[in-house]
Amino acid sequence: MGRRTGWRTAGWWPGATRRSRRPPVAVGLAGAAVVLCALLMPGRSAVAVGSQAGAMGSATGASVGYAFAEGARTVAGAAGTVDAPGLKPGKTYRSSLPRDGGLYYRVELRATTTAYVPVTAVPPAGVAVSASDGIRVSVQDANGGSCSYASARFGAGLSPRPVTALGMRQVGGSLCQGAGTYYVRVERLEPAGTAGTAGVPGSGGVSASGAWDLELAPVAEPRPQRAGATSAPEVWDSASPEPVTGEPRRRAGGAGFATAHALGQGVWQTDMEPGQTLFYKVPVDWGQQVHATAELGSSNGAGGYVSGALDLALHNPVRGYVDDAALSYNGSQKAAALSPLPPVEYRNRYAVLDAVRTMRFAGAYYLVVHLSEGMADTFGQGPFGVTLRVRVTGTPHTGPGYAGQSEPRHLFEVTAQDREAAVTGWSGGGGGGDAAMRALAAGGIGAGSALLLGLGLWTVAARRRAGAQMRVNAQKPTA
Repeated sequence: MGRRTGWRTAGWWPGATRRSRRPPVAVGLAGAAVVLCALLMPGRSAVAVGSQAGAMGSATGASVGYAFAEGARTVAGAAGTVDAPGLKPGKTYRSSLPRDGGLYYRVELRATTTAYVPVTAVPPAGVAVSASDGIRVSVQDANGGSCSYASARFGAGLSPRPVTALGMRQVGGSLCQGAGTYYVRVERLEPAGTAGTAGVPGSGGVSASGAWDLELAPVAEPRPQRAGATSAPEVWDSASPEPVTGEPRRRAGGAGFATAHALGQGVWQTDMEPGQTLFYKVPVDWGQQVHATAELGSSNGAGGYVSGALDLALHNPVRGYVDDAALSYNGSQKAAALSPLPPVEYRNRYAVLDAVRTMRFAGAYYLVVHLSEGMADTFGQGPFGVTLRVRVTGTPHTGPGYAGQSEPRHLFEVTAQDREAAVTGWSGGGGGGDAAMRALAAGGIGAGSALLLGLGLWTVAARRRAGAQMRVNAQKPTA
C-alpha cells in the first residue's frame, strides 16, 4: 500500500445599449460560455491546459499529471554540498532528480526555527516501477551529521504517482542545533532485487532510466512564546469513529498539493481514471481529530483482481506523511479507512509513534487519493466512482502562541475562509485567473455542462425580458 517510513531524527524523537437586444446578464453568461469554450480549444499551451485541467480534476476527464505550484522557481540540485543551491522557507521550487546519485540543496536556519523540507517526486506516466521504488530525503548539518531522514515508496500498486518524503531540522534535540547552514539530500531508492528487465513491471528496469521531476516546498516553524510540556498527551480517543453517512456531494480533486480542493465533514464523490492522483485538503484545528475512508464503487466490467487498486494517504500541513490505507479490487465495491489518529496538539511532536508525532500542528491536512494504472488492463479505462467519507471531531482551542510568523505565513492556522472553502471547495492555489474554473470544479460541473447551463440561463433571461417588455407595451395608452 505504499508505506513510507516516518520522520526519523538523529538522537531524538520529537450595463446594455439600444443596439444590444440581449440582457446584460445574458451577455455575461454567453461571454463566460465562450471563454470556457476557448479555454478548451486546441492551440492553448500545454502548460495552461495542464494547469486548468489539474484544477478541474476528474470533472473534465483531465490529465493524470501533477500540478506544480504556480510560479515555482526552477533550481538544479548539486552533486555536492559546495554548489548546493539555496532554498528559502515559504517558497516553492521545481527540480529534477536523475536515476543515479543524490542531489544537494542548502537552507540557512536560525537557532530557534524548526524547518521542514517536503520533497514530492513525480515520475513520468506509464513507466514501470517496483514496490520498493521511491525517494529518500535527509537533512544534514555542516559537519555531516544526520538530522533526519524519511523515504516514500510506490508500494504494492506498482503504479507511478507523486510520492512525498519529508526532511526536517527540529529545535530542541541533541543534534543539529544552532543557527547555520544545513543541507538537504534527495536520492532515489534502489529497487529491491536485481536491476530488472526493461518493460517488466516491478522489475525496476524502466524506472531506472530518465529523471523524475521534483517539487520542494520548505517551511519554517517559529518557536512557541512560552515553553510548555515536553511530553505527548497520553490519553486520547483512539476508537474508530462510525463512517459519515448522508447524501453524497460531488467534489473534484486537485492535481497537486498547491491546487488541492478543500473538503469538510461529509460524504464526497468524484470520478477517477486509472493512474490519476487527486489532492484534497481538510481544515483541522488545534484539538480536533480527522478521520477518512475511501470507497471504490463496483464495476460492470469483466472479473479480475488488482492489488493495491486504490491508495488513500493523509499528509499534514507541511506535507509530511501521516498514515495511509489501500484496497485491492475484484470488481465489487471496496473500502479502506485511515487508522484512528490523535487530536492535533503541539505536544504530539514529542511522541515516539510516527502517527502521533505527525499530528503536531493545526492547518490543512491533505488527503491524497491514487487509482492504480493496473485498473485499466483489468477493468477498462473507467472512469471509476470514488467516495470519500470525512469526519472532523473535537472542540477547537487556541494554539501554542508562536513567537513569530511561519513561512509561508499563516500555515498553522484554520481561518473562517478555510472553513468556507471546505463548503465551496475552492482551492488555495492556481491564481486568480483560475477562479471560475475552480468554482466549476467545486460543483463537479464539466466545461460542456457549463456551456449548456450558460446558454440555458441566457435563454431564460431573454424570455423574461421579452415578457416584461410585452407587459410594459400593454400598459401604454393607445393613440
